[in-house]
Amino acid sequence: MHFIGIEIGHGGTRAVALDLESAVIRSEAWVPHDWIEGLPAGYREQNPAQWIDAVDRAVRQCLAALGPQKERVAAIGVAGPQRGLVLLDDANRIIRPAKLAGDLSVKRQADEIARAFGGAPGLIELAGQAPGVESAAAECLWLKQHEPYHFQRAASFLTAQDFIAYWLTGERATEPGSASGTGLLDIRTRGWSAELLDFIDPALASKLPPVLPSNQPRGLLRPALAHEWGVSELVQVGAGSASPMLAALAAGCVVNGTVAVELGATGVIAGIGAAPVIDYRGEITPLCNSTGSWLGLATTTNAAVAPEVLRRHYGWTAEQFEAMAASVSPGAEGLLLLPYFTAESIPRLPEGCGVLHGMTAENFTPAHMARAAVEGVALGLGYAMSRLRELGFDPPEIRLLGPGVLSPVMRQLMADVFGAPVVPVSSRQGAAVGAAMQAAVGFFHQCGESLGFEEIASYLVAGDANSRCEPDPETHEIYQELMSRQQYLVDTLHPAGFL
Repeated sequence: MHFIGIEIGHGGTRAVALDLESAVIRSEAWVPHDWIEGLPAGYREQNPAQWIDAVDRAVRQCLAALGPQKERVAAIGVAGPQRGLVLLDDANRIIRPAKLAGDLSVKRQADEIARAFGGAPGLIELAGQAPGVESAAAECLWLKQHEPYHFQRAASFLTAQDFIAYWLTGERATEPGSASGTGLLDIRTRGWSAELLDFIDPALASKLPPVLPSNQPRGLLRPALAHEWGVSELVQVGAGSASPMLAALAAGCVVNGTVAVELGATGVIAGIGAAPVIDYRGEITPLCNSTGSWLGLATTTNAAVAPEVLRRHYGWTAEQFEAMAASVSPGAEGLLLLPYFTAESIPRLPEGCGVLHGMTAENFTPAHMARAAVEGVALGLGYAMSRLRELGFDPPEIRLLGPGVLSPVMRQLMADVFGAPVVPVSSRQGAAVGAAMQAAVGFFHQCGESLGFEEIASYLVAGDANSRCEPDPETHEIYQELMSRQQYLVDTLHPAGFL
């Protein structure tokens, strides 16, 4: 039996075919996306219509690689970005492009919402989280104020994954994980926050889909699409969710207290909780999980940017960059990079910039800068881990996934920074695999069989014992001191307007 997992990312759409019996990926495909060019500064938008085309092409490629085995496809799951609101009119036409992570155009509206409810503390008391500049809540208010015709014309507001699920099935709905990423959900009750909706616009409630359980399938694949793809009309489409939740599932993190780190275009650290993970400092984002639990999430947007900037500057290959970073001892002999080449989420630096601190005649070399770049990224994730620990997380090991963990230097660096063993998992496809796993649980739930998230994770997800890294206590102490220095610089330079 096969399950298709789809992930809509910023750079493209990935599809994988998971063979559940043999626990292997039978095929996969990737189709790139384009950004809309010529927009004002601070805008990042894509046309959702290209997501449909990308999903169609990626799934067709996956199915073609399966050959006759595509008849065994039982269900499809969809993962999507945390931010990516799609507006549809009464005729199901896309009204405008979707704003994605990194779009800062709605900052004033995020501030307006915060002021109306007593700032972040008031919003956290109200709904368990404080929607910021990356939220659909701020975007909805921006649309009402800047594009009132589009706001009034909209009949449905859907996340990217719910939009694709609607295209696959004709059914409009969402689930708590996706809904919590909008900033419009009360994460304690798993229902839309009436106070937030009424503040933005009383009509907004009628434009949002119902929130259904995460293990409830969205519906059956549309017959016309099933015919075009050559699969059964009984293929189910799972509830789907945002990529961070399904990446955590792909890492096998379903038990309360477990932590996963994904190193891809961004760095994502997620902890699974039995109750809402409320952070009154507003640094860890509390969300509902795609498995029925809750999740504390932090995202570092510069995880791939800083190393890539340095590689491009020196013209290094990935292997050359790795060798340079490995040639310098931990701490880079005092050279510290604050790797905020773009806006950062944790720490919150909406207009951040990079800082190279501690330069001397001895450490101002390309190799030292390579080491400082990877250490700066790891220290940012380490700070997020320290915040999770303050909220009660103390995992015996941390699961790793994503392309970044292929680097031995980065694996050992994260173990030393975290002060805990790190274990890469077998899956390299992240949220796409998680989407297939969630679809499988929903499929068996619908069939009356008791396959749970913990059971499927224990069956499908294995840690790579050969790549496991144990922390070195002395090096961990070095990085604890560096992390303190990094945070001191942030706390000093940012309020003064230099960061």
